[in-house]
Amino acid sequence: MPFPTIAEAAASLAAGRTTARALVEEALARIAEPQGEGSRAFMVVQADQARANADAMDALRQAGRAPSPFAGIPISIKDLYDEAGQVTRGGSVALDGAAPARATAPSVARLQRAGFVVLGRTTMVEFAFSGLGVNPHYGTPRSPWDRATGRLPGGSSSGAAVATADGMGFAGLGSDTGGSCRIPAAMCGIVGWKPTAKRVTLEGTLPLSFSLDSLGPIARSVECCAIVDAFMAGAEAALPVAPMGMAGLRLGVLQGYVTGDWDAGVTTAFERALTTLSAAGAHVTPLDVPELADIPKANARGTFAASEAFAWHRDLIEREGHRYDPRILGRIKGGAKMTAADYILLMQERARIIAAFARATAGFDAVVMPTCPLIPPAIAAVEDEAEYGRINMLLLRNTTVGNFLDRCGISIPCHRAGEAPVGFMLMGEHMGDAQLFSVAKAVESALAA
Repeated sequence: MPFPTIAEAAASLAAGRTTARALVEEALARIAEPQGEGSRAFMVVQADQARANADAMDALRQAGRAPSPFAGIPISIKDLYDEAGQVTRGGSVALDGAAPARATAPSVARLQRAGFVVLGRTTMVEFAFSGLGVNPHYGTPRSPWDRATGRLPGGSSSGAAVATADGMGFAGLGSDTGGSCRIPAAMCGIVGWKPTAKRVTLEGTLPLSFSLDSLGPIARSVECCAIVDAFMAGAEAALPVAPMGMAGLRLGVLQGYVTGDWDAGVTTAFERALTTLSAAGAHVTPLDVPELADIPKANARGTFAASEAFAWHRDLIEREGHRYDPRILGRIKGGAKMTAADYILLMQERARIIAAFARATAGFDAVVMPTCPLIPPAIAAVEDEAEYGRINMLLLRNTTVGNFLDRCGISIPCHRAGEAPVGFMLMGEHMGDAQLFSVAKAVESALAA
């Protein structure tokens, strides 16, 4: 990576080779670069506040009272996290008149207590309801790959991923309801983490689907994600993440439902990664779980995301529906068609599929697949309504599996320099987050080698 990791920055701070103020100024300069993506990646830049906080962390470190080794490291937060005094818009203009938040979301406050410095609020898909990254209100940041063409950044945490990839902070807090941390990480060539949902409280965040929502970081390494995730979950960060040995590592390569319509670049990078891991000693085994094909059947009469989003948005749509992106509005209003009986049947089917998948994967350390079947499509390609829907569903297809099953997951880049970005996704067990970080660290090291 062209920029240091969180651990590397922390070591430089401890050794006096840099300061929090210097790290913040470097990030702010990149945000302000006229030819860069800062104006599209950020909805709000809190420059003065970030500088003041950085100076405070430098003073505390000088006095030997830094609240953590990471005090002074700049990060960004997605525009669905509450910050005291800031309006939480969810990437929409429909909430422009909303009152500022009275309190900061606990997941953000925990990082701030450790001394992380918030640079600002990043752009997102309106109300987090798409995997493309397009926002007609505040602009669509471009993937770092092929900016001359203008490629989709992935969503919904689009600004968080682009900002992190471009050195506008060391990590971006995102959310993941169907892939919204992992998809943009894959599209931008970095790492995206989805925890088991209940590990990180949703308090103080704008919801999409309370059944599927999870909060996680997008960063430049597995270890960076592990550090930020630990604080978000209310635990102490442990350094370093202990990698599992590659020899004997059991990886199940998911078949069937997630295998169709891959771009050639995805196929090449993913199969090369499997070959690399196998050569390093991992047991790479095809894994077919027929029950996965029942997910679209279970969702045929309505989805958790649409129905639960409609319940939250119904009154706002009556007042401000004309201000929504029509493509997002249509998806939310679709939730009104779901009956109570449909919802109950979906919950029952979800439980059945979760149980079947748990039995099938019990012998593996992780399940793997490409994060997305596509390399970043052109932004212009989704101006057509039909293509918007088709590409969105393809980008979401693989990642939504982890949300439906309520498992932890991570996307790691597996492409080579000069190639289009491709994400290698690992999925762990429900509440198996610590083990998945260890597996992911081992895989990351093997692929880098």
